[in-house]
Amino acid sequence: MSFAVVSDRDYRRLNELIRSEWGLDFSPAKRVMVETRLGKRARALGLASLSAYCDYLLSTEGKREEAGHLIDAVTTHKTDFFREPTHFDYLTGAIVPELAKRCGAGIRRPLTVWSSASSTGEEPYTIAMVLAEYARAAAPQSFRFNIEATDISAVVIDTCRQAIYSTATVEPVPDALRRRYLLRSKDRTNGRVRIVPELRERVKFRPLNLLDPDYAFAEPFDVVFCRNVMIYFDRPTQIKVLRQICRVLRPDGFLIMGHAESLSGMELPLAQATPTVYRRRDD
Repeated sequence: MSFAVVSDRDYRRLNELIRSEWGLDFSPAKRVMVETRLGKRARALGLASLSAYCDYLLSTEGKREEAGHLIDAVTTHKTDFFREPTHFDYLTGAIVPELAKRCGAGIRRPLTVWSSASSTGEEPYTIAMVLAEYARAAAPQSFRFNIEATDISAVVIDTCRQAIYSTATVEPVPDALRRRYLLRSKDRTNGRVRIVPELRERVKFRPLNLLDPDYAFAEPFDVVFCRNVMIYFDRPTQIKVLRQICRVLRPDGFLIMGHAESLSGMELPLAQATPTVYRRRDD
């Protein structure tokens, strides 16, 4: 058996651990991908084989020290600035004005937004940009907002907090917003930019596992972005997570999901407002 191959037994053990701890389910079709990526982790740790890595991961020390690296290895942190841009248009064109009128969100109190799978930060910083632009247009009336951003990976959370991106990564950001919200490095040859401090201050990052029984937020949210996350979960886990999200969503608050995701057939306190956008309803 080659280094980057696990036995059927070990693969079942790995899959069961990943499913029970983080809700991720890898079908046999993804086995080669899992073996390849975890093989790299095993080599980085100086282990002799993937079987040895499996034994380490299932140990008390391995669960504690390796969990974050495991999640980073087997999930794809695919994200972009202004990904699925219609969501941001709908946020500022429909959701924010309605919540401001209905309950004073952003005016009598800050509008609260949660980016539930922030990956390397492009989504929450995009939200911050469009809300900051909305606030500029709303002058002289003061508009306030707060963004919470979470991800299962503590490693990518560190990247989010640094808020440093390549010029290629920020290419989807409109020119006017780049000039306003991105800082160029003093070394113009390194191809890096950083989100301006006034936006960084609006976004608070922390690790969070969506399978946790209590998300421990201080207050409910007006808007939750949970895009392209459910595709990693089996249906029972999807329902469990979405019910938990509904519990931290204000009545009449909005849930925004990815275009490849559907709530069809799920018993949830949500009504569709527009494709991929749902509103919490109270029966």
